[in-house]
Parts: sequence; structure tokens; C-alpha cells
Amino acid sequence: MGKFPFISWNQPEVALIVRQAKISSNTMMTSIASSKAASVFSSLSFLLTVFSMADPQRPGAQQSTVDAFIVVDFHSRKILSSHEAGTRRQVASLTKIVTAMVVLDWAELTRADLGELAIVPDSALLIGGPNRMKLRPGERISLRDALYCALIGSDNWAAETLADHVGRNLLVRGNSGVGTNPVAEFVNQMNTLADRQGAQDSLFTNPHGMDHMDKVPYSCAADIARLAIYALGKSSFTFFCSQKERWVSVHGGAGVRQFMIKNTNKLLGQDGIDGLKTGLTRRAGPCLAISADRKAIVEELPDGRTRVTPRRLVVVVLGASDRFSAARSLLIGGWDKFDGWNAGGRQVLNPLEFLSGAKD
Repeated sequence: MGKFPFISWNQPEVALIVRQAKISSNTMMTSIASSKAASVFSSLSFLLTVFSMADPQRPGAQQSTVDAFIVVDFHSRKILSSHEAGTRRQVASLTKIVTAMVVLDWAELTRADLGELAIVPDSALLIGGPNRMKLRPGERISLRDALYCALIGSDNWAAETLADHVGRNLLVRGNSGVGTNPVAEFVNQMNTLADRQGAQDSLFTNPHGMDHMDKVPYSCAADIARLAIYALGKSSFTFFCSQKERWVSVHGGAGVRQFMIKNTNKLLGQDGIDGLKTGLTRRAGPCLAISADRKAIVEELPDGRTRVTPRRLVVVVLGASDRFSAARSLLIGGWDKFDGWNAGGRQVLNPLEFLSGAKD
């Protein structure tokens, strides 16, 4: 059959307080082109504090610290603010964004039916972490339901099941010849996707993001933003991660069990937020990637033409003491920065103000 042409993967704050240093808003545009890029933030070694947006004027308002973050305009890839965005860290279940995209790209290319059943593999026993549906090896779940479980329920067993099923198909097609381990073949595709999207500071070692097993995986806020932008270009992905809850079915020896999966993203539906993914391990700390859109800006130009400027932001926070309040605060501040930049003529002072994208 020859080599299978798998996937191309080439597509197109409110108030922030910095301890130990005073940083201008322009400094917040620091380059995250690579993890080795010079950054005023890394030399100052500070903790970023983000006020809770529940009521930022309220005395004694809650605050949260964030190890790393980035706020990016989806359409232009303009970096609106960032801190330690190119520093390699564990990202926990944000990994599942990549897992889902490998599955969805594979299904689109092979015309696979997401209703087909996948078998829960024995390898899932070694994972640990959430198994809210109490899945057991040998049981079956549809690819569609496994995607719901992995994306909105952050279920590790579901992610492993997806990787095993798709990986077996790839091995049959003789895609990369990495061996006979279907999950390893799938993870190889995850890293291929990341590389082609310009995520040079990422290494995925499993499909679920647990970081206590064997080689420790890593990524960074900037790379997760790159991969989120790619994922948001796929309508099927945005539909999955925007669901607040979903009934799923598991086929076992005693018949069919049904479960209600609820989205772990507490911000979903607020402030135009329609995704993306939560993550949490001891090493990574609480992590969150969100996306949100606002009504497009429509302007009448002097020559009679109409200019429409779509608005969507992507926010990634890693190691946040309160990931939800931090992400929401950064989102609201991001809108202010984007609208100011847009109203000022979208000036480009340095190409490094933009997040690099897919390889040619």
C-alpha cells in the first residue's frame, strides 16, 4: 500500500500587578519566538498577580498567581500580552487538544465514522487520574463519545482509547514504521502535528497529559496557543469543546451504560467563551486554554467599501493558582488591547509581536 499521506497540518488584563518590578505595557509584548529568546520577564523573576474579575473593585478581592500565560488574537496572531510564554512546562490535559486534532484530522482524511466503536485497551490501566465512567479494558465506546469524554470531561482513559484505536489503523496503513505499539504511533503523529504548526518547544509522550510516567512531556503557553489556533480552525473541534454536557454510552459485558459528562471549563458560556480545555496535574498545576469571540467590527471606508474585522482571542494560562479568574482577567484586558491596536491602525513595530505559525 506504501506510505499513507496522513495529515498535511499546514493551514493557514484587566489590572495586572507585578511583584518586585514595574513593567510597562509595551514590555508585555516580549518576544516568545523560542524558549531561548531574551526576555525581560525571565531576568526579573517575578510572580504575576491577576485580580479576580468577579468584582475587581471589591475590597479584599481574590488574586491568583500565574507561572506563564499568553493572550493572542486568533485571526492576526498578534500577541497582546505574555509572560514566560516560551518556557517549557508541563501542560497536563491541555495535551488533549492535540489528541483530539489527530483523531479529527485522521477521521476526515480516511472518512472514518466517528460512530464506530473503539475498545478500551489494557494500557489504560497504567495511567491513573480521572476515570469517571469507570471504564474497564475490553469495553467499547464510540470515537465520538470518547472525544466528548476526553475534551469536555478530561477523561484519560478515553484519550488512551482514542490513541489506541487510531494508532492501530495507522500501523495497518504503514504510516511511519515506529514499531507495533499503536499508542506510540499515535503520539508520533501528535508530535508531527506540533512540529508542523511551529510548536518547537513541545514534546508529547502520551495522549492524555499525565506527567508521572516514564519520559515527562512538556510544552509551553505559546505552543499551546499555536495548537489551539490550529484546532479552532476545525468546526468539529469547536463543536466538541463548546458543549456544556453530553450523554455518552459505554458498551460492556452487562450491556450499555450511560453517563452524563459535564464540561470542566467553568467559564464556558461567559463573556463569549466557547472553549477550550482545562488541565491539572501536580507538576503542571492548574492550567487552562480558552477562546472567546465578540461581534465583528464593521466600518464604512471613505471609498464606500465596508471593512469587517472579526474578533476572537485565545488565552492560555499555565500554573495558575486560580486559572479561571486569571484567564478571564487576561481575556478582558486582551479585548482592550486588541481594540486599541485595531483603532490605532494595527501598527506593526516588530514582527515578533506576532505568534509564528505553521511551517511552509
